[in-house]
Amino acid sequence: MTNNPEATTYQLIDGKQTAENIKEEIAAEVAQRKATGQKTPHLAAILVGHDGGSETYVRNKVLACERVGFGSTLLRFEDDITEAELLAQVDKLNNDPEIDGFIVQLPLPRHIDTNKVIEAVRPEKDVDGFHPMNIGRMVAGLPALLPATPSGIVELLRRYELPTDGKHCVVIGRSNIVGTPVSILLAKNLEPGNCTVTLCHSRTQNLAEITRNADILVAALGRPEFVTADMVKPGAVVIDVGTTRVEDAAKKSGWALKGDVNFAEVAPLASYITPVPGGVGPMTIAMLLLNTLRAAKGEVYAK
Repeated sequence: MTNNPEATTYQLIDGKQTAENIKEEIAAEVAQRKATGQKTPHLAAILVGHDGGSETYVRNKVLACERVGFGSTLLRFEDDITEAELLAQVDKLNNDPEIDGFIVQLPLPRHIDTNKVIEAVRPEKDVDGFHPMNIGRMVAGLPALLPATPSGIVELLRRYELPTDGKHCVVIGRSNIVGTPVSILLAKNLEPGNCTVTLCHSRTQNLAEITRNADILVAALGRPEFVTADMVKPGAVVIDVGTTRVEDAAKKSGWALKGDVNFAEVAPLASYITPVPGGVGPMTIAMLLLNTLRAAKGEVYAK
């Protein structure tokens, strides 16, 4: 694919197809639950305001619920909702026995304390896996509702049978939603796992020198096409978590979705790489559904 003597023939990690496979597995289990008279899992979502990315993401969640046979509820509020009003809605969902799990779509308006809202969600209904209880259980190696995007990344590595034992994994980005939890999961004595993990961030010095040593490179910093060829070791597995809308006059919508990796430069060097779109994004929704099924079954927190 290139004249670069260090280049490899890369393989795409198809998150879209992998997510469909997971949905088929979930749908089969839900059908069996219904056939035996058990409760249909029900996922709810709270959407505040009209952020374009959030609108798309929540719409896809609703469609995914229909796909697997879940019940779904979408609660919409304008961005002038007060913090107290939003917390009251969270409390209603916490106490609704019909709802097995729910998410509060982020980002929230600036006048609302995001951490306060996350902590208000009951851990057993926290299917985003953001509550400190679930994060703490994950760190301790106890059963937990795991953050959807990090667990989706791990699931891709598992299903593609990519070796992780003893591999050097470099994660760029230390957010509580992706970077930090995926670094913890990949360092755990699990399969996949047992990586030696370096967590990089905005204060990291000599970043390219560090990333060039990565067997597995996870880019999760939210800066389009930040990772370039000079930052990647030939043969590395590259996981691109970024999904940033950038202006593109050639597109009917006027924008295109870009990852954190410059795909054209990096792909010829990689052994495996996730595309954007169609890589990690679809896995996030699939793992959200899986968390909802686990919540409905009481796998982590007994009902």
